Amino acid sequence: MMAHKLLSDVVVLISGSGSNLQSIIDNADNIGIKIQSVVSNKADAFGLERAKKAGIATQFIDHTQFATREAFDQALIQHINTLNPKLVILAGFMRILSADFINAFAGKILNIHPALLPKFKGLNTHQRAIDAHEEFAGATVHFVTNELDSGAIILQKSVAIESNDTAKSLAAKVLEQEHILYPIAIKKVLQK
Repeated sequence: MMAHKLLSDVVVLISGSGSNLQSIIDNADNIGIKIQSVVSNKADAFGLERAKKAGIATQFIDHTQFATREAFDQALIQHINTLNPKLVILAGFMRILSADFINAFAGKILNIHPALLPKFKGLNTHQRAIDAHEEFAGATVHFVTNELDSGAIILQKSVAIESNDTAKSLAAKVLEQEHILYPIAIKKVLQK
């Protein structure tokens, strides 16, 4: 009789198409995780369809129905606490989380950022890298802290910026690397 390896429970937060979510779903066995819930703040996020297709529970929590960021985050905290995951994984979750949320899951929240942190925190990373005449762009998986895109770096993957790259072509190259990088980084964190 083969021993079943213990899977680590995770929750994934999304706002959009969920291409990184798909990569995590496709690699879940290899990473050693069970995705308990995919939560979105947008009802039409295609990532919810990806989760349903994979037989994963989904939850829509509409941030526009809450008076404050903190109230929305409290609803998120309550939902996630019922699942007690080992990690909370942000995969294109387009909300800045409150200190309450970050403190509730301190050391358990991962994010992927489309730049080689600490460079180019925030938005428009690809155009900013091109404008700064950088040789490389890339992706970073990091722990989430109260300071935007400033938590401890787990893993990075770089891509060369070619002279003919646009923000769009660079974004496509970086996204391809994100899909490879995120599952590896999650596994690395869980093996510690």
